[in-house]
Amino acid sequence: MKPTRARAYTLACVATLALLGACTVGPKYERPSVATPPAYKEAGEWKIAQPRDEVNRGKWWEIFGDAQLNALIEQVDISNQNVIAAEARFRQARALVQQARAGLFPTVTGAASATRSGSGTGSTSSTTNRRGGGGTANDYNLSLDATWEADVWGRVRKTVESNVAGAQASAADLETARLSAQAELALDYFQLRVLDVQQQLLDDSVAAFQKSLDVTRNRYNAGVAGKVDVAQGETQLKGTQAQAIDVGVQRAQLEHAIAILIGKPPAEFALARTALNVAIPSVPLGLPSELLERRPDIAAAERRVAAANAQIGVAQAAFFPALTLSASGGFQSSVLPQLLTLPSRFWAIGPALAQTIFDAGLRRALTDQAIAVFDANVAAYRQAVLGGFQEVEDNLAALRILEQEANVQEDAVQAARQSVELTLNQYKAGTVSYLNVVIVQTAQLANERTAVGIRGQRLAAAVTLVKALGGGWTDSELPSPRGLSIRDEKAQRNIEIRVTPPGR
Repeated sequence: MKPTRARAYTLACVATLALLGACTVGPKYERPSVATPPAYKEAGEWKIAQPRDEVNRGKWWEIFGDAQLNALIEQVDISNQNVIAAEARFRQARALVQQARAGLFPTVTGAASATRSGSGTGSTSSTTNRRGGGGTANDYNLSLDATWEADVWGRVRKTVESNVAGAQASAADLETARLSAQAELALDYFQLRVLDVQQQLLDDSVAAFQKSLDVTRNRYNAGVAGKVDVAQGETQLKGTQAQAIDVGVQRAQLEHAIAILIGKPPAEFALARTALNVAIPSVPLGLPSELLERRPDIAAAERRVAAANAQIGVAQAAFFPALTLSASGGFQSSVLPQLLTLPSRFWAIGPALAQTIFDAGLRRALTDQAIAVFDANVAAYRQAVLGGFQEVEDNLAALRILEQEANVQEDAVQAARQSVELTLNQYKAGTVSYLNVVIVQTAQLANERTAVGIRGQRLAAAVTLVKALGGGWTDSELPSPRGLSIRDEKAQRNIEIRVTPPGR
C-alpha cells in the first residue's frame, strides 16, 4: 500500500469511528420526582428571620454568639478524623473519574529491544556468525504502538458520567460528615454548659441547705426543734451533695467527647466552667422544595441515582461489538548502525471488530442488576427526602412546644421561690414543721433544674434544625465535571481540606 493511500485509509477509519462514536446507548437521566409539600406543617406562625441570610453561609454556628463554640468548631475541619477520612474518599472518587476519562484516549507504548539468537549449524566460528554466515543473528528494534478502542456505543462516556456523579456524591458525603461533626460538637457543648448551670444551682443549694441545717441544729440545741428536723436537714443536704457530684460524671464525659471531635486526646483538653449566656436564635426555614438543594445527604443520594443510571448504559453497551484501531511503527534491523535508516522502517495500521456471541445470559444479568441498583437508589433518594422533611418538622415542633413549656416552667420557678420564702417564715414562726421546708426547697431545686434543662433542649433543637436544613450548604457547591478533572483548582477549594502531617 502506498503512503498516500495509507494516509487516506487511516483518515477514513478515524472519520468512520468518529461518526459511530456519536451513538450512546442507555437511558437519559432525569432526577426522580418526589412529593414536596408547599409548606412545613409545624411552621405555623414561624417568624422568618430578617435578613434571610441569618444562618451564615458555612459558619452557621456563629448565630449562637458563643466565641468559645466558634473556636472549637473551627478545629473540626483541621483535626476531626471522620472529616479527614471523608475528604480522602472524595479524592479517591475524583481519581476514579480520571481513570475513566483515560479510556477516551489512545494508549501509546514504546519499546526498544536488542536480541541475539542462534541455532545449531555445525560451525563453531563466532567470527563467521557475526558476519551473518553462521547460525546466529542479531535483531534490533525500536517501535511505537498505539491502541484506541472507539467509544462507539458510549460505554466509556457512560462510565465517566457514572464516576463523575459518584465523585459528586462523595463530595456531598464530605459535607455531610463535616456538618454532622459540627452539629454534634455544638450539641455536646451546649449540654456541657447546661450541666455547668445545673452544677452552680446545686452548689448554691448545698450552701443554702447547709445554712438551714445550721439553723435547725441551733434550734434543736435550744430545745425548740426536734431531732427529726435535724435528720431531715441532713438528708436533704447529703442528697443534694450527691447530685452535685453526679453532674461531674456527665460533664467529664461530654468534655472527652468534644476533645475527640476536634481530634485531641481527652488528657490534653479541658473546658473551664462558665455560665450559659446564649440566646435561642431565629432560624430561617425557606420552602420545603429548597430542602432538596440544601441538604448534602439528599444531594449525595440524588447523585448516586445518576451514577446508577449511567451504569445501565455501561451494561447495555456490552451487547454491541467493540471497535479497536491499532497502529504501530518503528525501525527494525539486524545491523545496529542501519537501525535508524529509511529501509529499516516498518508500520502497520488497521481496525478490529469483536463481538461476544454467547455468554450464557451474563450481559442480560448484568443489565438487570444495573436496573435493580438504579431502582434501589431511587428509593433511597426518596427516603432521604422524606427523612429530611421529618427532621425539620420534628425540630420545628420541638422549638414551638419547648418555648411554651419554658414559659410555663418559668412561672413554676417563680412560684417555687415564693413558696420557699413563705414556708421558711412559717417555720421560723413555729407554725409548720421542717418537713414542709424540705419539701418546698426540694421542689424549688427540681423546678430550677428543669428550667435549665428545657433551655438546653431548645438550644439542641435549634442546632438540630439548622443541621436538618443543611447548615447553609447548597448543591451549587458540588464540584463540576470539569472541576473534577483539574487538581488543586479553585473549583475544589470548597471541597478539600488541608491536613498538615505531624512533625511539619
